Amino acid sequence: MGAERALVAIGANLPRPDGTPARQTCAWAVGRLGAIPGMRVVAVSSWWESAPIPPDPASPPFVNGVVLLEGEATPAVLLAALHAIEDEAGRARPYPNAPRVLDLDLIDHGGRVQGGWPVLPHPRAHERAFVLRPLAEVAPGWVHPVLEQGLAALLPGVAGQAIGRLGGA
Repeated sequence: MGAERALVAIGANLPRPDGTPARQTCAWAVGRLGAIPGMRVVAVSSWWESAPIPPDPASPPFVNGVVLLEGEATPAVLLAALHAIEDEAGRARPYPNAPRVLDLDLIDHGGRVQGGWPVLPHPRAHERAFVLRPLAEVAPGWVHPVLEQGLAALLPGVAGQAIGRLGGA
């Protein structure tokens, strides 16, 4: 198999156990993504701030971004590496949608559509401004492999979600 492109969403809204703030953890994660064997970072979006989904007034806002990777890792190998990076950062999973130190989601891998592990494309990516806005920076021509819609068609559907650009990676 030749090199394929993968899109990984990065998010965090809690400091790491050592006190590292969420934005620095996200930047650290970019470096770890580039260290995955057989993969390389092609592009990194700006950092964005968004409210938690579902809304939780007790949860701090998230820092989000998207990284475009290219390489030989299969989707399963790449997702396992993403989970290992989350674990390395100190991520806990006490309940669904809990605040988190680091969240790495495989959004797309070579345009594959698969229902097994991992599910591709990510089943909720098209519903999230915090994925689509930074994704537009690194892969403006991306087309959702199931919906067969580009970002120009998908972005209006998330226009009501509060999100703001924080700046470069």
